[in-house]
Amino acid sequence: MAKRLNWLIILLIMPMVLAWGCGDMGKVEQGRVIAFDKDKGTVTFIREVKGDAANPDYSGVPLTFALPKEPSERGGDPKVGLRMKLDTKAKEIVIFDAATQGFKKIAYTLIDQKENVAKDDPLVAGKKFPQVDKAKKAITIYSGRQKILTTFSVPDEYLGEPDNTWDAGDEVRVYYKQPGQALRFMNVTKTDIFKG
Repeated sequence: MAKRLNWLIILLIMPMVLAWGCGDMGKVEQGRVIAFDKDKGTVTFIREVKGDAANPDYSGVPLTFALPKEPSERGGDPKVGLRMKLDTKAKEIVIFDAATQGFKKIAYTLIDQKENVAKDDPLVAGKKFPQVDKAKKAITIYSGRQKILTTFSVPDEYLGEPDNTWDAGDEVRVYYKQPGQALRFMNVTKTDIFKG
């Protein structure tokens, strides 16, 4: 009888122990940075919704996270950019518009484009992009993921936009349990997984 009671107690307690051990595993979000406040320790990014590294889709809602206080849980400071997509077939750029908190498609006129341009190619190596020439009304951007160097013009109303309008922000990933508070922060763009 006592043996049977012990087994019954074990059977009743085991699910609670397993549930306690598994706990809340947390969540991961990834996206492209549109705002970073170093003083406040916050980052805002547009969530990538497809999960396809070769063809990402930055069309999710903006997410803001407080970064971890512990330096070992935090990657490098991210670069901010508002370009979400460069569509060379449609000759269109999709940017995040901070004023409307939405996305804006801007059609462009192609001036020049070079494809299969690696990051170490002399055309781009050591150079800063975007390059905005207001006199010539020309903007040159480089997409490392697409390996495309392109120069285009946009309607005059967009020439006064800040340079980071045409730049892609760093890709970042956060691990969290409570919304808005990152437990781990990784700057995917600046992380060399093959180093060391």
